[in-house]
Amino acid sequence: MELGIGIGWRPEIADEVEAMPGIDWVEAVAENLCAGHLPASLVRLRERGVTVVPHGVSLGLGGAERPDPGRLAALAARVSLLDAPLVTEHIAFVRAGGARTGSPGLEAGHLLPVERTRAALDVLCENVRIAQDALPVPLALENIAALISWPGEELTEGQFLAELVERTGVRLLIDVANLHTNHVNLGQDPATALDELPVEAIAYVHVAGGVEKDGVWHDTHAHPVTAPVLDVLAELRSRVAPPGVLLERDGAFPPAAELAGELDAIRATLDAGGGVGGAGRGAGSAGRGAGAPAVLGATAASRATGVSGTTATSAATGISVATATSAATGVSGTTATSRATVAPPVPEAVRDGVAVAQAALLSALVAGAPAPEGFDRRRLGVQSRALAAKRADVVAEVAPELPEILGRRGYREAFLAYAGSRPMTAGYRRDALDFAEQLLIAGRPEDDAARRRLTYWWQDRAAPRPPGRATRLARAARSVLVGR
Repeated sequence: MELGIGIGWRPEIADEVEAMPGIDWVEAVAENLCAGHLPASLVRLRERGVTVVPHGVSLGLGGAERPDPGRLAALAARVSLLDAPLVTEHIAFVRAGGARTGSPGLEAGHLLPVERTRAALDVLCENVRIAQDALPVPLALENIAALISWPGEELTEGQFLAELVERTGVRLLIDVANLHTNHVNLGQDPATALDELPVEAIAYVHVAGGVEKDGVWHDTHAHPVTAPVLDVLAELRSRVAPPGVLLERDGAFPPAAELAGELDAIRATLDAGGGVGGAGRGAGSAGRGAGAPAVLGATAASRATGVSGTTATSAATGISVATATSAATGVSGTTATSRATVAPPVPEAVRDGVAVAQAALLSALVAGAPAPEGFDRRRLGVQSRALAAKRADVVAEVAPELPEILGRRGYREAFLAYAGSRPMTAGYRRDALDFAEQLLIAGRPEDDAARRRLTYWWQDRAAPRPPGRATRLARAARSVLVGR
């Protein structure tokens, strides 16, 4: 399947994305889309023939537990809503603890690296197969950026990805910015990783910006794409023509002209190596697919059948990218029969061991527990602060009234203090309510009007049902009378 050049669709830049020339496709965060209803901007893009790929962030396929059926069903519903040709997620764990470890369940609020051991790979592969069976289209998984590494790992990143593809038939979403991040933070060579992984399994590529602080690279998606990241893209292009390349931007959105300039830099990098696997010149441009190299293991067939094509084998690696069966069977990677033959169930004791290790790490990062043996304590501190900052940022996005009521500086200081002693155990909306509740219990904020506004905000959302129109009008009137 050839995608071409795309950009991450975000509500903040929806109008700019619609108006931007040369966009073949977009990617939307699946969890930010409501079931049964698409934002008008995405509807218009789809009507123009622009492909929309849902990108999941909360499955936690690298976690010790099997994927949650409810989360899988929700992701599958977004796929159907978008009529998407594929769906993507991450090689990461995002939660730990719970009944398997006899400890409180904890949410990371972000993507954390999977330990590259045989045991963790066995668990990941089984989780991926479960996800493939539940999703109506092929699944591609993304390599993540890391601030920390696990001690005693048994495989390199490239080897880990290669075996994952071989055992599951899953496709890859290669983020070249993440390869650069891991080069700076962990000393991992991007060229070596690209040499080891099966580039023929690449579904598409991410490019994003970041920033270096005190010798640590932060994959912010809120800074311009740098030359070293484009250098990694050039390394990848020297090995294969990727079917699609997408620019990610999640914050501090620049003017549309700057985003267009970054897309031009991506095109120039690809053109220097022979171009992208798709047209790369905008939806409907002449010559789409003409002479494009067959770089993906399985070519895309029509959406009507849901079949991803015939199986291809990489001459360089000997790794077969498995054929996807029809959407009617619900199997999108290797067939269910071959899985049953090749992959016996992972013993619960193996999952238990992965669970204990992940719970110990996450507890150290978000709950103040001692650092597990072998980890770099300074880097754990960097990761812990990064998770708290990410958590504060996302809560401010889902509950923008909080920084408005408390003031931006007051909100951030108060939230980081709260996060330091109260790990997240549910989603971000619950986290926002718990934060407000803790402030009110402590008699904060000190300003009476601000505390009253925060009380109303919390009551409106924490009550068994939202207050009626009359109650809301009465509160608004009281706020005006007391000067808010």
